[in-house]
Amino acid sequence: MAQYVIHGGKPLYGTVNISGAKNAAVGILPAALLVDGVCRIENVPDISDIQLFLDILTRMGASVRMINKTTFELDCSTVRTTSAPHELACKIRASYYLVGALLGRFGKATVAMPGGCDFGVRPIDQHIKGFNIMGANVETINGDIVATTQAPLHGGRVSLDIVSVGATMNIMIAAVLAEGLTIIEPAAKEPHIVDLANFLNAMGANITGAGTDVIKVRGVKRLRGGHYSIIPDQIEAGTYMAAVAAAGGKVRIQNVIPKHLDCISSKLREMGVKITNEGDAVLVESDGHLNKTKVKTNPYPGFPTDMQPQIAVCMTVANGTSMITESVWDNRFRYIGELRRMGANVQVDGKVAVIEGVDKLRGCPVKACDLRAGAAMVIAGLAAEGTTTISEIKYVERGYENIVEKLRDLGADFQRVETPEPPLTVITAG
Repeated sequence: MAQYVIHGGKPLYGTVNISGAKNAAVGILPAALLVDGVCRIENVPDISDIQLFLDILTRMGASVRMINKTTFELDCSTVRTTSAPHELACKIRASYYLVGALLGRFGKATVAMPGGCDFGVRPIDQHIKGFNIMGANVETINGDIVATTQAPLHGGRVSLDIVSVGATMNIMIAAVLAEGLTIIEPAAKEPHIVDLANFLNAMGANITGAGTDVIKVRGVKRLRGGHYSIIPDQIEAGTYMAAVAAAGGKVRIQNVIPKHLDCISSKLREMGVKITNEGDAVLVESDGHLNKTKVKTNPYPGFPTDMQPQIAVCMTVANGTSMITESVWDNRFRYIGELRRMGANVQVDGKVAVIEGVDKLRGCPVKACDLRAGAAMVIAGLAAEGTTTISEIKYVERGYENIVEKLRDLGADFQRVETPEPPLTVITAG
């Protein structure tokens, strides 16, 4: 059983390089199933979710060749199965993109209901709505999503009931090889949606409008192989920005697209953090004395829900009363109980958290409730007095490449330690 041990109270100084975007990579890798040829994909994040996807593709018959830790060559032309290995697919939320990819290529798909972080009900009804409009029938059978078509998928106008990142990406994947024109509206506009569209277009797709409210996908006969490099991870960069804000220090965060960070930068600037854009980097400076602010999560270009827990930590040590309104996911405040253990003063009422800043957080044992909540616990440990021990770090390692090494290089007293599992207690009658 692995844990993080952080001795907090040390400002961060130096330079950190941001990895490829997790949320783009988990869409691009399954989309490679549509490509008739070899895809060379660069800037792939070295995280557990990606290793899981590569294992899934390999088990399905794809040829996966690692050039280095962040560059892979994928040839999915040898895949013949329309089923993903259940025991692997059920461990990852983004496995639902396999449904769109397999439907688009074969006209049928069997994929386990998605797993990953559990912070509320996250239905896939909008995905299914899109598949239905394109001519597919979708059922849930014995814990699997089973999608079939009687004829090739065809284009159609998909009017989503809500703005959904996952549905936008999945329908776009399914539509690439479909007959005719597919229109998705209102489409989500996140950077990783644009990146997925750019990847597919680089392989020969015909997608326009990515990054706007309306995406149009004109079906093509085949996709060819090619090269592509994944964009930097907006949320990883934002996490390090929040870490510097809360712990103090001066850090240059490299390999970023500053425009993608505008919604995060503006809130941190309100809190008194100095942020300077430097081409493909941002310089973040903080003395650890932060001002109160209000945040409402919204689809891009609004403040991302995936940064909500991290900025909440900054609010716990800010001067005055801050407020967060979560408008994207239900039950995303489960981590608040862990912050309270560290001395945070937070009250939650439904989708609103009111945070009264305290002078200092205090280190103690906490756990990661999900991926971004785990990142928040890391930031809290860096800002806190004393020692913080974080369990359930498997969630953090789903989305952050080499987080221990990167933070240690910035001066953090941060270790990953293996602890023995507690022995089982056997009770016998007698």
